[in-house]
Amino acid sequence: MGIGTRAARRRIGIATAASGALAVAAAVAMTGTAGAATAARTAPTAADTPASAGYQFVTLGSQHDRTFNQLLGINNRGVIAGYFGSGAQHHPNKGYQLLPPYAQGDVAGENFPHSAQTQVTGLNDRGVTVGFFSRQNTASMANDNFGWWAAGGHFHEVNFPTGTPARPPVDQLLGVNDHDVAAGFFTNSAGLNRGYTYNIGTGKFSRVLVPGVRGLGPSLTAAAINNHGDVAGFFTVNSSTVDGFLKLANGRFFKFSVPGASMTQAFGVNDSDWVAGTYTVGSSTYGFIWRPGKGFILHISDPTAWGPRS
Repeated sequence: MGIGTRAARRRIGIATAASGALAVAAAVAMTGTAGAATAARTAPTAADTPASAGYQFVTLGSQHDRTFNQLLGINNRGVIAGYFGSGAQHHPNKGYQLLPPYAQGDVAGENFPHSAQTQVTGLNDRGVTVGFFSRQNTASMANDNFGWWAAGGHFHEVNFPTGTPARPPVDQLLGVNDHDVAAGFFTNSAGLNRGYTYNIGTGKFSRVLVPGVRGLGPSLTAAAINNHGDVAGFFTVNSSTVDGFLKLANGRFFKFSVPGASMTQAFGVNDSDWVAGTYTVGSSTYGFIWRPGKGFILHISDPTAWGPRS
């Protein structure tokens, strides 16, 4: 959902990729070209993959769709946000929360009222979830997108007050911290993403911009926010390059890219400013962990290829 139909690379990224297709431009459809987890299982098992360097890969998801699941966020209680359904016509995105111990009885559907499609993209430790929804599920997958937040079963629509929205409109909330400040973006009529934060308590929007750039700057997606108010995401450098960024609450701005990568996209950040995301080299996409002052401290490809690289 919320993802491009003109090319797989127009997918706006919300989580690490299984398919390698992530977003660099406008999100114009409710689909699911890329995802953090695929397939479904009645319950995770230790036999899924061998443990490596203290980590283990298991398969999680809703068995309502054994062909498509994405897990997009997790809080400190181990509750996971996600959705199933590819977003193709008659195969809509349907949001859910997955609770420990992650059996099928622990899947709780969460969908914006009267929506055709919903993704749950983030959640905090206070019971607030965020995401985006569409009222459409068209064959072209060029569907409208609208942001939302929810708490206690009550849903609230959120859209940046722009006078130049894309057609169809695109607005998504992608992450939320424990101070109930969400990060997201909208797409304008020129097809450029504009990152922002939204304070749920006050209803105030704030822009997320690349400093030192004239005007509103390049296309930028704010994908995650930690409890200090530090925002991570990615922005377009030129027609062939996308870099990741971390913008601290004090205004300091870090931009980073994996050497040789056409896309470096940040999708998550914790309170220690460890940033998680993906990068693309050629037709292959890999995961990474990056930290200010340390650079790229972990590159992730598959369960047998863990290890630090410089």
